[in-house]
Amino acid sequence: MPNESLLKLLNRHAIKDLADERSFSRGEQYQANGRVISLTEHGGHIVATVQGTEKYHVRISAKDRRFEYFCDCPVGAEGDFCKHCVATSLEWLAGVQKDARSVSDTGERPVTMDEARDFLARQDKSTLVDMLLDESLENDLLRERIFMKAAKQDNKSLNLATFRKAIIHATASHGYVDYRSAYGFSRGIDEVVNQIDTLLKEGRASEVIELAEFALAKVEKALGSMDDSDGYMRPILDRLQEIHLAACKEALPDPETLTKRLFKWETSTGYDTFSGAAVAYQKVLGKKGLALYRKLAEAEWKNIPQLGPGQRDPAGFHGRFRITHIMEDLAKVANDIEELVAVKSRDLSYAYSYLQIAEAYKAAGKEDAALDWAERGLKAFPERTDSRLRDFVAAEYHRLKRHDDAMRLVWQQFMESPGLHPYRKLKEHADKVGQWQTWREKALACLRESIAGHKQKAKKDGLTWYRVDNSDLVEIFLWEKDAETAWREAKDGGCSDSLSMKLASLREKDHPEDALAVYRKQIEPILSQKNVVAYGQAVELLRTIRFLMIQIGRETEFAPYLESVRAAHKPKRNFLKLLDQKKWT
Repeated sequence: MPNESLLKLLNRHAIKDLADERSFSRGEQYQANGRVISLTEHGGHIVATVQGTEKYHVRISAKDRRFEYFCDCPVGAEGDFCKHCVATSLEWLAGVQKDARSVSDTGERPVTMDEARDFLARQDKSTLVDMLLDESLENDLLRERIFMKAAKQDNKSLNLATFRKAIIHATASHGYVDYRSAYGFSRGIDEVVNQIDTLLKEGRASEVIELAEFALAKVEKALGSMDDSDGYMRPILDRLQEIHLAACKEALPDPETLTKRLFKWETSTGYDTFSGAAVAYQKVLGKKGLALYRKLAEAEWKNIPQLGPGQRDPAGFHGRFRITHIMEDLAKVANDIEELVAVKSRDLSYAYSYLQIAEAYKAAGKEDAALDWAERGLKAFPERTDSRLRDFVAAEYHRLKRHDDAMRLVWQQFMESPGLHPYRKLKEHADKVGQWQTWREKALACLRESIAGHKQKAKKDGLTWYRVDNSDLVEIFLWEKDAETAWREAKDGGCSDSLSMKLASLREKDHPEDALAVYRKQIEPILSQKNVVAYGQAVELLRTIRFLMIQIGRETEFAPYLESVRAAHKPKRNFLKLLDQKKWT
């Protein structure tokens, strides 16, 4: 009999609620076309294999009024009720209905999982072993799992060659692993990592250190031959490093040998493997290991050139970044602020470099040194400096009651790039000294002058394509919740399409004529995008236009208007289909 919880929770209406419209439609097609190639129910669980672009595995469970689902396709892996889940659910429902008919018509029904379990329990051990081995010939994951379990039959020795072989098989890409195959590929690697983790829990820490490093090297290599856009491999790399660290803490390998391996990884990896090892492994390495880490790092560090403002390292970024990070870690381990500053001051090519030093001194409680370095940064980069550096100095000036100096800096930032964000920052600082109204008027006047200057320059240079409008002013007034002034600015000087739509939505209730004019104007730009999403947006906007026309007594205008839109976009078949599906009356 079907599980009671499943019967209560899983029905066609529930499936429609769980899936989006497209997934439900595609899942329905999959089920109708026989894409669900295997399905089993047992103990409140439904498991199935669905043939999509490749075979995907679905699991649906119901227990104590809780409903859970999973599919290993890219969409399902994100937690969505995908088309494969829909197909599986519909196939299960069809099976329930079919079973009911079978029992009523013929008195027969298919074998259940409970009956299959009873059958297996009656078989002798040799038969079950043969069945399992036969299945393992077709199931790579099962076969490797059996091999790895066989490799640790006793507590004395471990066949590492078997585990290394399993790692090699799991990480072998056999060509390029595309986006759709990435999850399944990573799942196979994850299974091997689970077995390595089990070894650690069983007290085989020394062997785990070797296997974790072997696996990390193979995973890094595999990453070079796949599309891992969804980042399935990053958690695997992180987990292997966590297992490695835990194993080192337990086994306490020779610190100097471990140091050499960790340093080599950290300075050569392309995936940040063992980044920050000096900090993470400091208790494992001890004084002896850390001394060697420092010696190795300083040998490379002496080759890193000093960079001043605006200079660039001809040797490139990555090598410099890695060794700098290591030197910073060693300074943190030593808890030496001056050593940390000495490392950071090797690169003063950016304004942000000064800010990092200032923040380090500030965190160490050395506020005078922090401000000194920050001011040196502003002097080295007097124009269009890093805004975060100015923010730091302004905050320090306020702390020291140097409010005029703070406002001078914030105003300079606004002048360089007038807009909403600098405007909000200006208010934040002006509020501290109770002078916002004065600075607000000054800022708005500056912004209007800037817009006028850009318009004049565009006209003088004949840049007819260059759009200069009042978008910045509109954004500011909307932020201040002054929609009426924002609307006037848009009418006087124009604004972006997105802001026009926002203004229109705010005017729908009290000024429907204004909103209607904006919406009608936006239909063409939306349809010019020529994609299904835009077509859907256009149809919804037409629905709103119709509603507003009814509201202001112009309902008779909608039918001819809609026909004119349809005629103007006759080649857009998908758009016309969406129009035809809409009930306009």
